[in-house]
Amino acid sequence: MKKRILVIDDDIDMCVLLNRFLTKNGYEVDTANSGIKGIEKFKEQKFDIVLCDFRLGDKKDGKDVLLEIKQLEPQTIVLIITGYSDIKTAVDVIKLGAYDYIAKPLIPDEVLSILNKALSKPGKEEEAFLSKTVSSSKIKKSGNNDNESLVGEAAATKELYRQIELVAPTNFSVILYGESGTGKEVIARTIHDLSSRKDKPFIAMDCGTLSKELAGSELFGHMKGSFTGALSDKEGHFELANGGTLFLDEVANLSADIQASLLRVIQERKFKRVGGVKEMDVDVRLIVASNENLQGAYQKGKFREDLYHRFNEFSVNLPPLRKRKDDIPLFAAFFLDKTNRELDKVIDGFEEDVLKMFIDYSWPGNLRELRNVVRRAVLLTNKGLISKATLPWEITNAEPVSIQHGSNNVNASEEMPKKTAGLKDAASRAEYETIMNVLKEVNFNKTKAAELLNIDRKTLYNKIRGFEESNN
Repeated sequence: MKKRILVIDDDIDMCVLLNRFLTKNGYEVDTANSGIKGIEKFKEQKFDIVLCDFRLGDKKDGKDVLLEIKQLEPQTIVLIITGYSDIKTAVDVIKLGAYDYIAKPLIPDEVLSILNKALSKPGKEEEAFLSKTVSSSKIKKSGNNDNESLVGEAAATKELYRQIELVAPTNFSVILYGESGTGKEVIARTIHDLSSRKDKPFIAMDCGTLSKELAGSELFGHMKGSFTGALSDKEGHFELANGGTLFLDEVANLSADIQASLLRVIQERKFKRVGGVKEMDVDVRLIVASNENLQGAYQKGKFREDLYHRFNEFSVNLPPLRKRKDDIPLFAAFFLDKTNRELDKVIDGFEEDVLKMFIDYSWPGNLRELRNVVRRAVLLTNKGLISKATLPWEITNAEPVSIQHGSNNVNASEEMPKKTAGLKDAASRAEYETIMNVLKEVNFNKTKAAELLNIDRKTLYNKIRGFEESNN
């Protein structure tokens, strides 16, 4: 039976192209040109995957569509289409339940690869490409290529794993702080694997996508008939994790009522299913993760103080990739090796200037973004070394670190080579500098930049592409 895909994009041409391409490759495809129409179609029909542009022309953007779809059908795989200027936003959407993002311009082979991978492994993918084992920087294989892992050699990485080794053998509850893409779930699993509970279940739950009603059912389970849609008894995550470790991601998003119920379970080590009367004993180790400081959250009244102190027996801060620059070449080579095997290619490595760009770039999407950049570059490279021509514009034109941190030591206009002093070149240079300045003002949001420049988004993309070609 053909898998069904719903494409939601306000660009009609993109919908037509994706429809033809995916249909040709064996999928059954339907399209919608707005978030509202997409939600309506999703309610009317069943789809295996939703492929949604992040920036839509109506009142709903990709985030709104994702949240509504996850409320209607939590198991649906949602892929977000985004421009590289929106990478930070796209990564934030992933923590809300998106399976992955696909960056523009779309590469057909990449789209098919991600779709096939998503359908072969439904649910949230285990980000096993992140640091997982406490050892050296060697690649460690565990039978399945997707479970390979790599530990870096940066000072921040070594300190992270020193703390993990200390806390893992204990029964302490742990709070993990870190940006999206830094691998909080993988670190939680590492703590579990190094503990005495390693032979018991490790269960992960994303609290960011759940409503109050659904969160209670997911945490504690429910009895048949306890609410509309409860067609049978269901085990909750506490039952599933009994004896092992329960990881709660984005725990700050839980409602006040659920926080109170959670506190009671932690204190009494007992719980009841939703709609049930029988109390069940439970023994779990809790590891929670948050993008925001939970101490600050309880001080603002957004989180229970007593629950915070229950969790805060030990806390770990996961460093972003920009603070682990020594690890960037190691992970780039690691992702290159994995992608070579996945695509049956033999790409030898990276040109020297590519590695320098990687080290200079700020990586707002952290390791997930680095993985995607390398995967795309391998797709676009036929043989030899990966060159800067295969990299996205935001990396090849990234500002020096001094500019990113507010320094005036370097002028952005120095990035564009001074080839000649002719009138045409002067006009082109002035246009480049104007576009760069506007892009900086809006944090490289191309839609906003196009509005400020009074041109359409397609024209802006064409001009950027022209600058890229002139620099290569």
